[in-house]
Amino acid sequence: MSQQCPLNFRQIDATVTRINTLFVILSIVGFLVTQNKVILIVLIIDFILRLYGYKHLSLIHICSVFIQKKLSLPVKMEDGGAKRLAAFFGVGFTIVLLIFSWLKADLIVALVAGIFLSCASLELLFGYCIACKIYYIAKKFSPKRFD
Repeated sequence: MSQQCPLNFRQIDATVTRINTLFVILSIVGFLVTQNKVILIVLIIDFILRLYGYKHLSLIHICSVFIQKKLSLPVKMEDGGAKRLAAFFGVGFTIVLLIFSWLKADLIVALVAGIFLSCASLELLFGYCIACKIYYIAKKFSPKRFD
């Protein structure tokens, strides 16, 4: 996380977040392989549950915590602002995928999925948050909106 990220001063476990990201990547790949829109609907619901404080109902979060404990992965606390922003982007990407898959716009679905998977992979593998960069640029263009 860099100083450009939005801060909400709530600490979250970045290890669990990265495992969440792995599940999101697997879900998007699963959708691309099967074209089953239910995967996207479940993913949207799961994102919304996690974003609005119902992590205890999120299947992805429950599985991520279970994996962290079973593999004895370290707890790495970070500010949750950047992860929350990235989750909003995730919901947006997933909704766009669902809409364009209903419209049978396969090229747009492939393009959006590719961008989404690239961003999520950067977070998973390197902890590099594209959402933070977008936030920083948006804040430069409209600073009053982010105060």
